[in-house]
Amino acid sequence: MQTPIFQIDAFTNTLFGGNPAAVMPLRSWLPDDVLQAIAAENNLSETAFLVATPELDDADFHIRWFTPTAEVPLCGHATLASAWVVFNKLEWPGDTVRFQSKSGPLAVSKRPGGWLELDFPNLPFERCPTPALITEALPGAPSEAFFVPNDTNYLVVLESEAEVRSAAPDIRKLGQLGNQGLIVTAEGEHCDFVSRYFAPGVGIEEDPVTGSIHSVLTPYWAKRLGKSSLQARQLSARGGELRCELKGERVAIAGQAAFFMEGSVQLP
Repeated sequence: MQTPIFQIDAFTNTLFGGNPAAVMPLRSWLPDDVLQAIAAENNLSETAFLVATPELDDADFHIRWFTPTAEVPLCGHATLASAWVVFNKLEWPGDTVRFQSKSGPLAVSKRPGGWLELDFPNLPFERCPTPALITEALPGAPSEAFFVPNDTNYLVVLESEAEVRSAAPDIRKLGQLGNQGLIVTAEGEHCDFVSRYFAPGVGIEEDPVTGSIHSVLTPYWAKRLGKSSLQARQLSARGGELRCELKGERVAIAGQAAFFMEGSVQLP
């Protein structure tokens, strides 16, 4: 059985920038172990799988995301990449596509200039003492952090963009936390805020650009900076640009995408 596969660079308009994601539209769901094996074979931070849901009134596709080692509850860049595939490769007639996911309903809409806007949940977070493993892994980390129950991430706020850029945490120690990962952020020099994301708990040392963490970063920085519309950069080696807006219980996260390749997967 041959199944189509696409690879898209998300949150960039330049090939080889942003965050690459594999997207596989399926006729029906394959066994979970096969989905996980495909994601491991792709060896990208995420592979998104889509199944059309014509029987539903409130969703066009069911979407699931797998890292090389685990399924995750929410992923921004692979959702943006999936929407690009739906709009550009599956001959979708509308300007919005609706996904049903483990994090509830998600939508992606076309915006001017080739931007795609994700409609994501506003994820709650709670203040907590910084775990000892984080302070050991990242010397200079503040004594207080934030915990995100939805995806088990920790968030630490550093003093400057330079500190975020130069952060070199001990990935082995972060992997001992037993959670998904660590977000580091600071106010930006040429944008509203910057971030990086380390996720050894799901097999990713550093994710190039992570849409889902902006479901937490946007409400945090909106309150701190006193504004609802924000410009963001993720400072990985590949880098990425995001436009974020706090909309009550939802967060709009917009990015561009660059098409890299398409092919087919031969399944038994």
